[in-house]
Amino acid sequence: MTALTKPRMNVDEFLSWAVDQPGRFELFRGEVYAMSPETVGHAKVKGAVYRGLLAAVRKSGYPCHVLPDGATVRVDDATAYEPDALLYCGQELAVSSIEVPEPVIVVEVLSPSSHQVDLAIKLAGYFLLPSLAHYLIVDPTRSLILHHSRTGDAILTRVVTEGAIVLDPPGLELALADVYAG
Repeated sequence: MTALTKPRMNVDEFLSWAVDQPGRFELFRGEVYAMSPETVGHAKVKGAVYRGLLAAVRKSGYPCHVLPDGATVRVDDATAYEPDALLYCGQELAVSSIEVPEPVIVVEVLSPSSHQVDLAIKLAGYFLLPSLAHYLIVDPTRSLILHHSRTGDAILTRVVTEGAIVLDPPGLELALADVYAG
């Protein structure tokens, strides 16, 4: 991500500004960052994660909703991210919403320009959200997902290279074969 030379802003100001801008942006500590273009491999894996989560929700019948990138997650008053996919539960948000206030699962697909941010800064930030149960960091180049999950007062990390990831809550399972099928 590259910082833009804009005055510092809060999330409400950022969302008002960003809705009229070409391209995609995130806000970190009041500074606007442009998001880099994606590779085809990144986009394919991101789409596969979205489809895998969507299939898991449909299979479970739980009142949860999956979104691909595009929706914003507010971490605090000065930080807002646009994850590669997310899941929230409960009543479906209005189609005009640009922000998901209580995500349960957030997914980031690694890229050369953002991997350090995804692995550290976003990990710490996303878990500030009381609703967040799982943060998945997906490697687009090999079958590997870092699964960070909230367990009481701790965040547990698993390196998953085969099989499936149990996402409880809400009670779903994401098979790596669905993400890396080809």
